[in-house]
Amino acid sequence: MPAAADVRIRRGNRGDVDAMLALEALFPSDRMSRRSVQRFLTVPTARVLVAEQRDGAMLGNVIGLRRAGGHAIRIYSVVVAPEARGLGIGQRLVEALHAIAQTEGCDRVTLEVRADNTAARALYAKLGYRALAQLPGYYEDGSDGLRLARAIR
Repeated sequence: MPAAADVRIRRGNRGDVDAMLALEALFPSDRMSRRSVQRFLTVPTARVLVAEQRDGAMLGNVIGLRRAGGHAIRIYSVVVAPEARGLGIGQRLVEALHAIAQTEGCDRVTLEVRADNTAARALYAKLGYRALAQLPGYYEDGSDGLRLARAIR
């Protein structure tokens, strides 16, 4: 695994579809389709960032959505390859999305997370997210979710 310094964050592009789908395949449910990934990489309302090694291998990605004229970015998806977890890649991706939100004049970033995803919840708490609502049965498999938000200054 590379050192954190050997990982770069960049905007996603159409050439990233297969690598993003390979990471999506790691989820047990609620996976995005090829069509969805392709759409997110081309629509003006999506902010797609990827983390990659120097050799171009994708280690993670984040998708943020912003409604036209809206003042928030909603994190739609964050995924980090299992072998790259613990390197701070998820944090770097989310912080890079925060920077975009700030540059675009947004006042907050929101997301939904599985209530039983303790690792993701710990990351979001570390980054200043606070719970807004409980979402019973929110996920495809019936798991509960939480809606979180963080102010952008």
